[in-house]
Amino acid sequence: MLRLPIGDSDFKTIVEDKLDFVDKSLFIKEVIDDARVVLITRPRRFGKTLNMSMLRYFLDINSNAADLFANLKITKEKAFLVKHQSQYPVIDLTFKDVKSSTYETAYQKILEIIQMVYLKFQRVLLNSDKLTDFHKEKINAMLKSQVQQATIENSLLFLSNCLHDHYGKKVCILIDEYDTPIHAGFLGKYYQEIVELFRGLLGAALKDNPYLFKAVLTGILRVSKESLFSGLNNIAVYSILSLKYGDYFGFTENEVAALLAQTGLQAKSEEIRCWYNGYQIGDHRLYNPWSIVSCLMKNGVADRYWLNTSDNALIKHLLLKSTDTFKTQLESLLLGHTITYLIDEYIAFSELDTNEQAVWSLFLMAGYLTVDSLERTNDGPLCQLRIPNIEIQSLYRGIFVNWLSDGFGIPWYNTFLSHLLDGNMIEFENKLKLILERIVSVHDMSHDPEAFYHGLLVGLTASLGDRKGYEIKSNRESGYGRYDYMILSQLENKPTIIFEFKKVHLPKKKSAKEIKDILVKSANEALEQINSFGYLAEAKSRGITNILKIGLAFSGKRFVLVHAQEGVL
Repeated sequence: MLRLPIGDSDFKTIVEDKLDFVDKSLFIKEVIDDARVVLITRPRRFGKTLNMSMLRYFLDINSNAADLFANLKITKEKAFLVKHQSQYPVIDLTFKDVKSSTYETAYQKILEIIQMVYLKFQRVLLNSDKLTDFHKEKINAMLKSQVQQATIENSLLFLSNCLHDHYGKKVCILIDEYDTPIHAGFLGKYYQEIVELFRGLLGAALKDNPYLFKAVLTGILRVSKESLFSGLNNIAVYSILSLKYGDYFGFTENEVAALLAQTGLQAKSEEIRCWYNGYQIGDHRLYNPWSIVSCLMKNGVADRYWLNTSDNALIKHLLLKSTDTFKTQLESLLLGHTITYLIDEYIAFSELDTNEQAVWSLFLMAGYLTVDSLERTNDGPLCQLRIPNIEIQSLYRGIFVNWLSDGFGIPWYNTFLSHLLDGNMIEFENKLKLILERIVSVHDMSHDPEAFYHGLLVGLTASLGDRKGYEIKSNRESGYGRYDYMILSQLENKPTIIFEFKKVHLPKKKSAKEIKDILVKSANEALEQINSFGYLAEAKSRGITNILKIGLAFSGKRFVLVHAQEGVL
């Protein structure tokens, strides 16, 4: 029976517990043969921590872990093993849990992480006859928290110095999830303070460090060179758009096929591919490894495993603050289309609230989009972007549902959706008014109101994409024009629903009755347009006769909808 590691990224534990894993050990040779400082960015849960753990056990002079690599691909590289295995003092640390809401708390956590690294070497260094009393006093001061920020910033450089003097060998520095505190700083409004701290910490440790043999960093994003890696010219960066290291993070088609064969789940291969495949990284089309392992451990049950590993706070923040244009493009992605965008591989968090290029770039690098095609231009990579698979598509739908049900609750939202699907227009209209009154701001619809209402209805009904028997379509040609929005139903007892929207400019100083009359007239014109332009041709060509037509006229938050039915509900 296949025994896969779930939530365990310690290479030694996995091997000693005889758990099954995919052999990525040649990553060790490739990264050691690379530049002096290497940064590899990948989405979360794509195997970064396990690869870093494997690298540490291979290099660490104190690990005595040669048996861990028996029968792995790296053992065929005999000369490489003799030269590098167990030859270096290794400083390894991870910032994956630094997700604090304040700078003070984040600073304290970072100090404690560095202290734990010092504690690992406390006995050997404090008893070393190759270190001066001055060095030992500074080590003790660090362990007792008797230090200023400047000392924290120099802490990895100083420890490198101590380890080099004691062992007589240069040092390896491994930093996992280096950018997590930067994410937290952006959300917690202490971005500048945390960037200043990390600029000092990484600059001292990685730039002109005479005691450094190799440094490897992993993260989700390549934080802008100007803000974090200023002056660090010796760093080689590999994002998901790079060819190098393409197949070392994530599972290839062949690797997943082998796992399915071992578990006897070959019959589910197509469903699993639709749910978890689709990530284009370099020249490789990859599966999300966390989701694959979780799915196989659940006997092949497809579910949203990766999405449940984080609250996706940054993605939610950016989606809800986005412009109408951005929401329209996202709507197109939700409907299975692609968008084309210039991607900036160097993310500046300070631009995320104002620069849509930075937001799309973040979505791509973080695994919420993938690349269909890429053209290198003078202005950067021009990428055709799409949602990679069913799992990620459900994330966006979930965010819309959570936003639209805020203050009401998921059961309320499900009832609202049922009213629409059952053709109960009175209750549907009442609940839509509540959403507009309590959740939506007039500023949300200020730039392009029709696009806003269009996007709102797509968001409200996006979860139907996960239900059998429904298909959502937007701005599609049918008859003699393009309809606005259609929910195609393949269920006999549920209608196909078509929407047409009309923006109304209301004259000033009109009574409430006059305003309603104008909106009713415009809504009826929208309804008539469905008929006169033959928008139902697509549905009728499929043999669908049970159709609910809705004309919706609006001005700001005020709206009126009228409806008509064809066939029998």
